[in-house]
Amino acid sequence: MIPAPTERLRFREMEEADLDAMAALLGDPEVMRFYPAPKTRDEALEWIRWSRRGYAEHGHGLWVLETHEGEFVGDCGLTWQPVGGAQVLEVGYHVVAALQGRGYATEAARACVELALGAVGESRVVAIVVPDNAPSRRVAEKVGLRVEQEAVVHGRAAVVLGLRS
Repeated sequence: MIPAPTERLRFREMEEADLDAMAALLGDPEVMRFYPAPKTRDEALEWIRWSRRGYAEHGHGLWVLETHEGEFVGDCGLTWQPVGGAQVLEVGYHVVAALQGRGYATEAARACVELALGAVGESRVVAIVVPDNAPSRRVAEKVGLRVEQEAVVHGRAAVVLGLRS
């Protein structure tokens, strides 16, 4: 199950052949400025494998995001995350630094939220945002998610924004 193409973007499953692009994305200090640290090449490979496990186990994960012309934009998708002792479906997104500010994350996140609340059949989707990550929070709010709670997720303070169908 993959989100439908949007006006400018298409989604596809990540493959190990995407390692160079994913390592550049996840290893970029600007893209990863709200994470504890940029990811190494080995961690980027594990990210791809984690996404592929999501496809196999749940029918969704993080997908490669690219323009209709095939330019790599980043990743976006749906993953299960632990919040307050429960597993919640999160929409997550990363866009290449040079392409940020063009609305790609919002366009992609909207398609993923529609998939989650539609074909996937979930009644709720969230975004988990580090409190000072204003750009990510704006994306979540633009696609209709609203602050639900503050929580500690993966050992870090987070704001959980959600949307129910």
